[in-house]
Amino acid sequence: MESGVLSIMVPAFAECLVLVGIHSYLGLHVIKRRVIFVDLALAQIAALGATVGFLFGMDPGSHAAFLFSMAFTFLGAAIFALSRLRQDRVPQEAVIGLVYALATAVAILVIDKSPTGAEHIKDLLTGTILWVKWPDIIASAVAYSFIGLFHFVLRHKFIRISEDPEGAFNDGMWVRLWDFLFYLSFGFVITFSVRTAGVLLVFVFLVAPAISAALITDRWRAQLVIGWTLGTCVTVVALWMSYVFDLPSGPTVVAFYGVVLVPLAMVVHVVRSGARSRTLARLGLGVAVAIVVAGALWGLGIVLGGSGLARDRAHRASAELHDRAAGVHDHVHSTKEDHNADQLGAEDEPDPEQRLASLRQQIKKGAAGWRRSLVDAVLDGDLPLLYREEALQLLRERAGTDFGYDPDAADSRGPVERMRAWARQPVK
Repeated sequence: MESGVLSIMVPAFAECLVLVGIHSYLGLHVIKRRVIFVDLALAQIAALGATVGFLFGMDPGSHAAFLFSMAFTFLGAAIFALSRLRQDRVPQEAVIGLVYALATAVAILVIDKSPTGAEHIKDLLTGTILWVKWPDIIASAVAYSFIGLFHFVLRHKFIRISEDPEGAFNDGMWVRLWDFLFYLSFGFVITFSVRTAGVLLVFVFLVAPAISAALITDRWRAQLVIGWTLGTCVTVVALWMSYVFDLPSGPTVVAFYGVVLVPLAMVVHVVRSGARSRTLARLGLGVAVAIVVAGALWGLGIVLGGSGLARDRAHRASAELHDRAAGVHDHVHSTKEDHNADQLGAEDEPDPEQRLASLRQQIKKGAAGWRRSLVDAVLDGDLPLLYREEALQLLRERAGTDFGYDPDAADSRGPVERMRAWARQPVK
């Protein structure tokens, strides 16, 4: 690996290990309480707080945004603590799912009018773990250590309520109070985690190691060791794969957890089965059926993709895109003044939105020269700053390094030369 790549991947790996440590433990409580989506709901509430703060002018990575997001998360913790009733007609999981849906919908409505709303939502879902800095990692580790100490001191209360809530009620325990303290600490962790890892990765770090451990043993200590070990191994391999295959790190870790969980569940099922031969035969049949279904869907996609319906839809979309581009071209051409003779034959430049959309299409298709076009967009002084920053973020994602470039720096010749050199390299 290049030193620039290592400088990014090592902090990302360290942050993932910190996340695995605390989330594997909390995930065991979530599994035993049967509130699987509470992490997803609290993460989305934290994301909603960051989104609302974004509209108030708070940078998503600022301390103000963190405090504002924390306030939203504490409110969610109170709601979940109060919604747990001893004899409830509506399962608490239904309340949690509803809160998640509402938080998601409101976040989309709030951010809809922002010019960078789509990118903001994407960052909240997938995170920006590649760009995590060591001070942030240390701050998270310290904060999680305090939460871990808090849970260790009160472990008997929390474990009793997670494993036997009815017995806790019968013994006169203040279940709602302890629930509130649990969700309060839980929300504190989630608010820290969502800033870098995103909603999806935080959810998987919480649930996947806990599910894996629960499949193997019922003992808390053994479950913790299994969860931490599995989380570490999956993180190492997934981050390595994201580098080798040039994939987004967060979604790669999420997907690889799924790849690991399926065969693990199969192995545990076979080992615990009384009739292993029959179990293996059933699993083989299930795998064969899955392969056939996948092949059938693949064939259906090929058939539909080459059908008249697909061509008609593609032609309509192409015509609409052509008309839109022609309208932009005519508008730009009609408003130009005092053209020079050598400018009359030049093509009109697309607007910034179209330029970035075109760049993304070039990257997706692997078009020749997309690296040079991307660097040119970052360095184009005529491009509005908002779009230059978006192009810079895209460059960092594709290159795996930030090149040390700062648009506001007085002297940026070194970073610019490195970006230019990267653009000249052949695409693998």
